[in-house]
Amino acid sequence: QVQLVESGGGLVQAGGSLRLSCAASGRTFSNYYMGWFRQAPGKEREFVADISRGGSKTDYADSVKGRFTIARNNAKNTVYLQMNSLKPEDTAVYYCATDRTDYGSRNGAAYDYWGQGTQVTVSS
Repeated sequence: QVQLVESGGGLVQAGGSLRLSCAASGRTFSNYYMGWFRQAPGKEREFVADISRGGSKTDYADSVKGRFTIARNNAKNTVYLQMNSLKPEDTAVYYCATDRTDYGSRNGAAYDYWGQGTQVTVSS
């Protein structure tokens, strides 16, 4: 079993910043790609970013590229999502997840364990 616990969400004004954290336990964290997804009310879940095992390779959705940064600390079993220049359209529940592939993926079906999510609300 794997447990993922997100934190760091909240309410912020447009243009502001937040840093999300996802603490993992129950698995050798450094063996797996990790990803962030989000789901806004009435919309499907969408890919935000992922990061390779050692942290050298990252991938971002076009909608967040240049504003969000994914990082990980394998010694702390934690993955982060630094979100800058936030927009109202970034409002969503953000989830971290473990990727069961060996190459990273934007498809949620490739991820097997998910956290409970943390709410991010950006006011205009």
